[in-house]
Amino acid sequence: MAASVSTTPPRQAAIYFILITVVLDVLSFGIIIPVLPKLVEEFLAGDTAQAAQVYGLMGTAWALMQFVCSPIQGALSDRFGRRPVVLLSNLGLGLDYIFMALAPTVTWLFVGRIISGVASSSFSTAGAYIADVTPPEKRAAGFGMIGAAFGLGFVLGPAVGGMLGAIDPRLPFWGAAGTSLLNACYGLFVLPESLPREKRMAFAWKRASPIGSLVLLRSHRQLFSLATVAFLGYLAHAVLPSMAVLYVGYRYGWGPSAVGFMLAGAGISAMLVQGVLMRPITAAVGERRTLLTGLLCGAVGFVVYGLAPTAWIYCVGIPIMACWGLAGPATQALMTRRVSASEQGQLQGAIAGLAGIAGLIGPGLFTQTFAVFIRRESVLGVSVHLPGAPFLLASLLLLLAMALAWRATAR
Repeated sequence: MAASVSTTPPRQAAIYFILITVVLDVLSFGIIIPVLPKLVEEFLAGDTAQAAQVYGLMGTAWALMQFVCSPIQGALSDRFGRRPVVLLSNLGLGLDYIFMALAPTVTWLFVGRIISGVASSSFSTAGAYIADVTPPEKRAAGFGMIGAAFGLGFVLGPAVGGMLGAIDPRLPFWGAAGTSLLNACYGLFVLPESLPREKRMAFAWKRASPIGSLVLLRSHRQLFSLATVAFLGYLAHAVLPSMAVLYVGYRYGWGPSAVGFMLAGAGISAMLVQGVLMRPITAAVGERRTLLTGLLCGAVGFVVYGLAPTAWIYCVGIPIMACWGLAGPATQALMTRRVSASEQGQLQGAIAGLAGIAGLIGPGLFTQTFAVFIRRESVLGVSVHLPGAPFLLASLLLLLAMALAWRATAR
């Protein structure tokens, strides 16, 4: 056990543990997706409209907790080390899913969802751990592995949750609890500390608050520009979870089965790019060109999505869009070069905060754009019917991010 709490360079198993943590965090989130809306509906006596409102509020509350707590966890990891924060997050998430499995009312379920938003904020700490244990030139590949782990969990989670939910609607919560608690127990024996005591920073609320953590991003001109690039990327990405299902159903008449295959294909493509291609591409062309290439692929992919007249042309955009996954890890890697070792947790918390802000803004922005452009109403004096307008807007955001990235990384 002594070895597991040392600050010696972590074994490869420790890095695998961090990646497994990300997989299980996303897996446990995805497992309950197929059953949570129906469970809410059951608690509300089958009132679908009210259930939709409550479920939407749950999603907003979860995102808000991510925004508030990710910087706090990042700052705590800068003070006490990454290991205790990651393990406590796993333990808290496991206990929370037990709480939700036993929830007797929708209010209890709502409280459990809030707690899961707090506990699953460990993504910032996982990112800081990778920054601690990898040299700067290899961090893009490390963050790419986190992205691949995220994709794997998102692909597997709903599939597993659907199978468990067919047996009992509460069984997915027990499955999510079991994976999180097993991961916490495994980490007690495998996960060493990555941040030496001499590199730790005193905890301060002004650094840990969501607004305070963002101040770090203004400490360096290039860091601020890269943070803007990251924010525009997160904002553009919000169009996918908020619009993809509505769009393909409206334009191509896809049902749940086709949508499921599409999401699985997108997830697998993203995993291949970030888990397999990220390392050789970064090594060959460098982080700057990798970032610019990823943003360009994302912009082109969104144009294909937005203008595709048929379903098969839309599917052509999936592998192109997957290459956008090159941009995120490269952006994070470049950002980690511009802060000290004792600020990596705060930086990852600030990045998570940017994602949280984008998650609060994006869904409304893109759904309202979609509503305007399918009503055949007059836009600037011209009647336009353009269902793909949200994707074209996302493409413009990525082109703007590309211009900022080009300028920020020119030197």
